[in-house]
Amino acid sequence: MDDPVLTVAGYSIVYDVEPPVEAVRDVSLTLRRGEILGLAGESGSGKTTLAYGIQRLLRPPAVITAGSVTFHDADGGSVDINALDARALQQFRWDKVSMVFQGAMNALNPVANIRSQLVDVFAVHRPGMSRRERVAAAGELLDLVGVGSQRARSFAHELSGGMRQRVMIAMALALRPQLMVMDEPTTALDVLVQREILQKISELRHQFGFSVIFITHDLPLLLEISDRIAVMKDGAIVELAAAEEMYRRPQHPYTQRLLSSFPSLTGARGTYAGRVGAGTETR
Repeated sequence: MDDPVLTVAGYSIVYDVEPPVEAVRDVSLTLRRGEILGLAGESGSGKTTLAYGIQRLLRPPAVITAGSVTFHDADGGSVDINALDARALQQFRWDKVSMVFQGAMNALNPVANIRSQLVDVFAVHRPGMSRRERVAAAGELLDLVGVGSQRARSFAHELSGGMRQRVMIAMALALRPQLMVMDEPTTALDVLVQREILQKISELRHQFGFSVIFITHDLPLLLEISDRIAVMKDGAIVELAAAEEMYRRPQHPYTQRLLSSFPSLTGARGTYAGRVGAGTETR
């Protein structure tokens, strides 16, 4: 797991408004192959902007002002993501790095059934596949994430929130990427469905070996599923440590406040009594 899949160095993003807003400030981190890196912080801390910037998904007035993002391919090559032209970037996304966007209902096309949306991914990125092969691959993906190929003709509004999120995971997995970025993938789901989604992510990660950047404001959740956690505040990473280390010995006052804001139902007020590493016990 020491082999890097992504290196971010001195990365900064500014929203070019009046006055300018420094959304991401001098961020540096390395994501290891096969690990889950949690990205935590309150709303407005810069975590989603960082994730979008890594994939060049930002729109004006956001501007990358400094730094580099390097993707390290499993075949030994490396890619400077900032240097990719539009065509190369289109081929890179979903194939090497995919994303599960926040709000599955809004991310899915409401007037196209699930199968057609999955088939479109293969049509764009795997043009050599026949129509029959694309349809078969879409069904296999739905079975893989627990939706079931029998729901392939369903539309987004006909599926529950948890099933829609599983469809988004299936879409992100379609081309077997080496890195998956997940932006608040369990937001607005009830706790039981959330647990099912997290378990499925863990199973798939073990099965296919991809890395995950998991974005959420819920630090206790990250303590359960992550190998390491980066805590962001005001656009900067203020602490980066192994989940176990952060739980037992948080160093930054902001991290300590985040942990104390999630009290145990049975423990003393101001302490977090959750389990660390519950999603990684099978490693």
